[in-house]
Amino acid sequence: MILYHGSNMKITDIDLSKCRPYKDFGQGFYLTDIKEQAEQMARRVARLYGGTPCVSAFCFDEAVLAASDVKTLVFEKPCKEWALFVLNNRNRKFRNVSDALCNQDNKYDIVTGAVANDDIAYLFRTFANNLIDIDGLVRGLEYKSLTNQYSFHTEKSLKYLEPTEG
Repeated sequence: MILYHGSNMKITDIDLSKCRPYKDFGQGFYLTDIKEQAEQMARRVARLYGGTPCVSAFCFDEAVLAASDVKTLVFEKPCKEWALFVLNNRNRKFRNVSDALCNQDNKYDIVTGAVANDDIAYLFRTFANNLIDIDGLVRGLEYKSLTNQYSFHTEKSLKYLEPTEG
């Protein structure tokens, strides 16, 4: 499959140290199989940081997600575990990094699942302010149309991404 990364420059050599922490699935290199989503992200990044919107493409064999030597976490759809995982990774004060529902320590090589976009920010804030419980948050997610993301967190995982023309 082809995965796309939107940025303000062409990416061929991935440097994980340049990836920002506290993202949905932890610090890592994020891609999508939706080219339009990557194009939108490229425009946003270029607007924020300067440069020219650019989409980089990579070949990825999904069979890797089932490989025994790669630690992966796949969220088929938003659920309680996905929501807690995203909340924990975004939380700068979260300290239980050994928790399975956290990747601040990059315990997972590759994580896939829905993007926690601006559409659901209100739900997350409502939960964080104790106005709804986790079940209410998950019920609210049922009505949202969310796109996907693939995140690569370790040098080992980057071996499975091959730059290509896309």
